[in-house]
Amino acid sequence: MIKLKFLLPLILFFISFQGFSQRDDVGNYEYDKEFMFGLNKNTNGGLIGGLVFKNGTRIDDFQFSFWGLELSNVKNPKETRYNTVLGNSYVFGKSNYLYAIRPHYGREIILFKKAPNQGVQVSALAAVGPSFGLIAPYYIEYAVNRVETVVEQYNPDVHQSRFNILGTGRLFQGIGQSELAIGAMVKAAINFEFGVFKSSATGLELGYMLEGYNKEIPLIPTTENNQLFQSAYFTFFYGFRK
Repeated sequence: MIKLKFLLPLILFFISFQGFSQRDDVGNYEYDKEFMFGLNKNTNGGLIGGLVFKNGTRIDDFQFSFWGLELSNVKNPKETRYNTVLGNSYVFGKSNYLYAIRPHYGREIILFKKAPNQGVQVSALAAVGPSFGLIAPYYIEYAVNRVETVVEQYNPDVHQSRFNILGTGRLFQGIGQSELAIGAMVKAAINFEFGVFKSSATGLELGYMLEGYNKEIPLIPTTENNQLFQSAYFTFFYGFRK
C-alpha cells in the first residue's frame, strides 16, 4: 500500500505552479466546456478499476473548475483468485464487495499549453468530495456434498474448504442486501492531453487518491481490513468540448 508521504509532493507540485498558471502571454482557450468519460485502473482495483465522468468549466485561460463522478470496485490487497475444477474463478476468503460512488469537485491548472491541433498539454488537478460505499455480500456456489450445492454469502466458519467452492454468484447478486458506509475522498493528479481535434480530447490522468469511511469494511473477515484506503491510479479519458 502506498504511503501517505507520496501525497505531499503531488500537492506541493500542484500549488507551486499556481503562480505560473496565471500568466497571460498565451492566447485564450477556444472552448468553455468539456465532457470527459474514462476507464480507471488503480492499485485497489481489478483489470478495470472503475468508470469516471468529468465535466469541466473554464475559469480563465489557465484554470478550470470541474465536477466528476467515479464508480469503482475496491478490493483488499490480499485477495487471491483461484480456479475451480469447472473452470470458474473465485476469491477464497472474500465475504463482501465494496462498490465506491465518489461525486467530487476540483480545480485543474494548465502547466504547459499545447499548440492548436498538436503537441501535449500538461495540467495539475486536485479534487475532494464524499464517498458512498456499498458493502454488498460476495456469493459463492458451495458443494455441501456430492449431490447438493448452495449459493450463499461466503462465511469463513462454514465454507472452510476452498476445494468445495464451484464458482461465484451472479453479477451484482445480493446488491439489494448492501450496507452503506459514508466517507470522503481527496485526490491529486497530473493530466496529459493528446487530443488533435479542437472539438474532442484524449488524455491520461496519473494520480494518487486517499479515501476513508466511517467504519471498517470487512472485505476478507480472516485478514486485516481497513476503513482507510490509498491508491495510485491512472485514468484514460476521451471526451468532447464546446
